[in-house]
Amino acid sequence: MNANPEDIPGRVPDPEEFRAEARRWLAGVAKPRAATGGWGSGSDSVAVFENWTEEQERAHTRRTQDWERTRHDQGWGALNWPARYGGRNLPAYYEQLYRAEEAAFDVPHRTEIFPVTRQLVAPAIGIWATEEQKARWLRPMLRTDELACQLFSETEAGSDLAGVRTKAVRDGDNWLLSGHKVWTSGATVATWGVAVCRTDPDVPKHAGITVFLVRMDAPGVTVRPIRQMTGGASFNEVYLDGVVVADTDRLGPVGEGWRVTLSVLAAERLDSGNLGLDNADRAVDLAGHPPRPLTGAEQDRAADLYVRALVQRLIGLRVTGALVAGREPGAEASVGKLYATETMRRTGDLVSELLGPALVADTGEWGTYAWTEHLLGAPGYSIAGGTDEIQRNILAERVLGLPKEPVR
Repeated sequence: MNANPEDIPGRVPDPEEFRAEARRWLAGVAKPRAATGGWGSGSDSVAVFENWTEEQERAHTRRTQDWERTRHDQGWGALNWPARYGGRNLPAYYEQLYRAEEAAFDVPHRTEIFPVTRQLVAPAIGIWATEEQKARWLRPMLRTDELACQLFSETEAGSDLAGVRTKAVRDGDNWLLSGHKVWTSGATVATWGVAVCRTDPDVPKHAGITVFLVRMDAPGVTVRPIRQMTGGASFNEVYLDGVVVADTDRLGPVGEGWRVTLSVLAAERLDSGNLGLDNADRAVDLAGHPPRPLTGAEQDRAADLYVRALVQRLIGLRVTGALVAGREPGAEASVGKLYATETMRRTGDLVSELLGPALVADTGEWGTYAWTEHLLGAPGYSIAGGTDEIQRNILAERVLGLPKEPVR
């Protein structure tokens, strides 16, 4: 088979050359972040899950899409994708090199729907879709003209994703989908939902699953917000009531949906290693601007968090190194997820100790009460993207070689 010329990498720039080029481009299209002010000015939001109304979420999504389209159209979007999808065929870790430069500029914060679309769903489409499907879906998703959410979790299944009950029944050239999904981020702004469905109830549960892409505005799709303890509603529940989905919107073979799902989950855990780093950095900055002298214990906590953030970034580089070597990270991704959730916990511990009562008193003072969003949101990430318990099971089985607990 002859390779597509657009899939063949051209000259890969030296990393420092690439970063310098990225800095020059960013300086021409965005303001330096420092121009927004130093400590004590600008937004003090440290929300883990945004506490927005639906209108605010839609408005922010539009602003972010405008930025993502700009960088995509000028060659800074789909860096590791072939040219036919708007990419540059660069190694995967060049996206991280770009993000390191972009962090110095005032650009829209990417909410969860953006990495889900481009770093989870698009790669799965690249692996499992037909050529017609790739031509139809990939460029719009990489450019963020179309966004995708995950219709995975269900109330009855919990962390056992293979236990899904949402049914898909064949009806000629279509499928009829009926079921209930929960914890869906971005459902109100998504164009597509990636739905994990039960297509054969009479075979072992991992073998009877098929994945579909569902239009979120299709008849029979109902999105309802789930109120969080922060007061916001970043998550949603999605009802599928006899939704008609064309067989051409099926992703992967019938009955092979578990393997398709694992492709998405693997990417989700790879991305989770960066969780909470911005807030950890902000907490260390808080320790550097205390309203009073720090105690020795507080200095130790701040130093510990600073070192943890460095180690977490190094773990992320190990994951990237595995990708560069052409292998799928396994243990590295699980270690990164566990480490990230612990970093988020320790960030909350340090902030609570530094701020004391000022943390819970909404006085309007910059960088105080805003931290309640982190404290209330961070525990959710011990569940999201594969629970901490699931990650420990993966490490126990795949690294330590421990046997699985027998089913009783």
